[in-house]
Amino acid sequence: MSVLRVANLCVVRRNRPVLRDVSFEINPGEFVGLLGPNGAGKTSLMRAALGLMEAQGQSSLANLTAADRARAVAWMPQSREIAWPVPVERLVALGRIPHLPGGGRLPPKDQEIVERALARMDLGALRSRAASRLSGGEQARALIARALAQDTPFLMADEPAAGLDPAHQIGTMQMFAALAREGRSAFVSLHDLGLAARHCTRLILLADGGVLADGPPDAVLTPDLMARAFGISVWHEHTAAGPVFQPLEVL
Repeated sequence: MSVLRVANLCVVRRNRPVLRDVSFEINPGEFVGLLGPNGAGKTSLMRAALGLMEAQGQSSLANLTAADRARAVAWMPQSREIAWPVPVERLVALGRIPHLPGGGRLPPKDQEIVERALARMDLGALRSRAASRLSGGEQARALIARALAQDTPFLMADEPAAGLDPAHQIGTMQMFAALAREGRSAFVSLHDLGLAARHCTRLILLADGGVLADGPPDAVLTPDLMARAFGISVWHEHTAAGPVFQPLEVL
């Protein structure tokens, strides 16, 4: 059974069509990267699929109640500024709220989930730090950890690697890939084609308001499709460590 099913989704913003007749499904165990040039509608697609903005068409998540949606999918938007001076551990623990009947101290099982989320995002040494005093990249990792703490079967993140240093970009992508191997699913938007090539099991490429390509990285990150979507030439090579993908120049 799919974790997300989108059919004929259309989005219009300020009287301008952004997305037209977008359809796809995401199944358990998939790590799907969403690619496309600026303005292609990646954020609009994610928000519309979640029922967070007006759209036409169907999405299996859009009509859920807020509580049911919070148990079905963890959502991390692009905006990552944390204004509250709460400790990082407490911020991450907020991810358990959809699963708890009331406030108070976390039960041991839920605390274990929080501990795993902190460890996965390399936040153990920062757990007592005020989240509002973290760097931008550290705040991003804390918010990803909060999403992980929801312990949902599906995670959706809008540019989760943006603003992270190279080590934590790779670590974040490896974490999403590991979740997929465990049977969960992830849907993330990306601008780094190299990270997408190396870590995602499947890519959806948006251009001109629709899905230009949908399939394994090798089938999507082709010279022809990159030229059509981004207007760039690319170089790629398969290595023992995985695929290496490098944009070269604007055509």
